[in-house]
Amino acid sequence: MVLMGYIDDATNRVYGRFYDYEGTFPAFDSFKRYARRYGIPASVYLDRHSTYKSSRELTLEEQLQGVDQPESQFERAMRELGVEVIHAHSPQAKGRVERLFGTLQDRLVKEMRLRKIRSQESANAFLEEYLPEHNRRFSVLPSQSADVHRRSPGVRELDGVLCVKTERRLNNDWTVLHGGKVYQVEDRIVGKRVFVEERMDGSLRLSCQGKSLKYKELAGRPKRPSGAKSRPRKWAHKPAADHPWRQGYGRSGAAPVDP
Repeated sequence: MVLMGYIDDATNRVYGRFYDYEGTFPAFDSFKRYARRYGIPASVYLDRHSTYKSSRELTLEEQLQGVDQPESQFERAMRELGVEVIHAHSPQAKGRVERLFGTLQDRLVKEMRLRKIRSQESANAFLEEYLPEHNRRFSVLPSQSADVHRRSPGVRELDGVLCVKTERRLNNDWTVLHGGKVYQVEDRIVGKRVFVEERMDGSLRLSCQGKSLKYKELAGRPKRPSGAKSRPRKWAHKPAADHPWRQGYGRSGAAPVDP
């Protein structure tokens, strides 16, 4: 398991939760739980793990839009929530949280061993007991009384932001391809781009211009009816009868072909 932890810069107040791995969905879930409890922070200071800092190349569309650098899903979600993302360039740069992890690796692990905790569920239940006591002992008064956390939006709005959001093209047959699957959009919309939202609960949502779309999953791409005829090919120019191209075939003994 990994512990994804938060420490408030002003008070040293700690929040954390155990997950199977450090990735986008655990980061979304931990941030959602933090925000629901304490509010939306003004900024987050974290490392350059691929979950938080994208390493991919800019797409052509992003370059045309003037984007300086690609966003990770976590960065995109923080931007939509109005949270500034600050990336540390070394472990030493985020010394406060690294010192916290050093403390927890000693104190917390020993306490869990004494309690004979062997599952993630029981470990997270223990954190609900352990962290309030830790905060009571080690938190400090802030230098300024104002709390810059903003009120958290509702669960539905948070879930609409804290998700893996991917832009996809709407095909002429009203299908969307995503993750090797085909989805048939049942609503009629104006536009050729839709967003596919992979939610933390495993559900999938399709939207266009902020509006949720009705859809169904298909076994494959719809096939053209057997009786349908393909559109005849149009040529931009038809050579004249005395064109050298036709005469060349005649001299070689081959019959001229009318394209």
